[in-house]
Amino acid sequence: MKFFHALSCATFLTLCAGNISAHAKSKPIPVRVVVVTTFEIGKDTGDTPGEFQNWVEKLPLSREIPAPGTDHDVMRYNPELHVLGIASGEGPEHMASAITALALDPRFDLRHAYFVLAGIGGIDPNFGPVSAAVWAPRVINGGLAHLIDPREIPKAWPDGFTPVQGSTPDEKPRPPLHSGMGDVAYTLDPQLVQWAYGLTKNVALPDSPELRAARARYVGFPAAQKPASVMLGDTISGETFWVGALMNKWAERWVSYWTDGQGTMATTAEEDIAFCQALALQGKAGRVDPKRALILRTASNYDMPPNGESASELLAAEAHEQGFSGFIPAVNAAYTVGSVVVRNIATNWDRYEKTMPVAQ
Repeated sequence: MKFFHALSCATFLTLCAGNISAHAKSKPIPVRVVVVTTFEIGKDTGDTPGEFQNWVEKLPLSREIPAPGTDHDVMRYNPELHVLGIASGEGPEHMASAITALALDPRFDLRHAYFVLAGIGGIDPNFGPVSAAVWAPRVINGGLAHLIDPREIPKAWPDGFTPVQGSTPDEKPRPPLHSGMGDVAYTLDPQLVQWAYGLTKNVALPDSPELRAARARYVGFPAAQKPASVMLGDTISGETFWVGALMNKWAERWVSYWTDGQGTMATTAEEDIAFCQALALQGKAGRVDPKRALILRTASNYDMPPNGESASELLAAEAHEQGFSGFIPAVNAAYTVGSVVVRNIATNWDRYEKTMPVAQ
């Protein structure tokens, strides 16, 4: 597990001082869209792609911008489209640090920039199939809770999780979403999310014998057996990589509870709550507009096994990212779908700089 401590932010500013000072008094680099990915497997080009590589090679992001003191060491930029791309590093600590460091970097003007987090994740087989691309209307914090050991859960409880502000799974009235205890949920701008979905809902995602075989195993899960498509569904964000039918049932309940029954649990990921938190805080200082944020998660794997298989068997089968049943298709789908939105914003900047897109 990698941690990016507060010291790293100071190191970032110190190491960049010489480079940034030359830009501080000049006009900042204009940014229309920030593409946020979380990891790259090897190099940024020419090998097995992680989340970042397709953007670098295909958009493309041809210009390298030093970012010492960050997890990836460099950012990349398209000077024609004014699109900036970053690889934050995996986990909420890396994401919060990366977004904060970026917002504080005087080389960039991000006040009107849109942020598109495009990454892979797990998917609930009750919601959809592997390699689907899912725009998130909401992000739910799956890591902020009280938890009772499964061997001590009261028999009447559905699971061992309770709100950190309460003592029962269905604490009523529901505690606030934002308090001194933490941030439990964020709702992304509904019009922007619907616009992104409407723009991409007919984007065709490729199929393959391998994907069909992965879907076919989920007998009794009709949503999981459908071909991949672009969808709308909420994401649950937490640093623990949980797996299994019982944990999936908890996640579905947790999303429903914190959205007052309005949300639909779709995908699982690590960084999304930190992404929203960092943008919200920097938005208070006027450095970014947190309303201009989108989250796209593409399904590299199911979060629970098919009937007849155990959670541990699924975990063993997908112990490495390269072994995820839909890893490469999901990485490709994140670019295929996400780039439609990024290009549309960047090439219609006269329309979207001051006025956000709205669903038609």
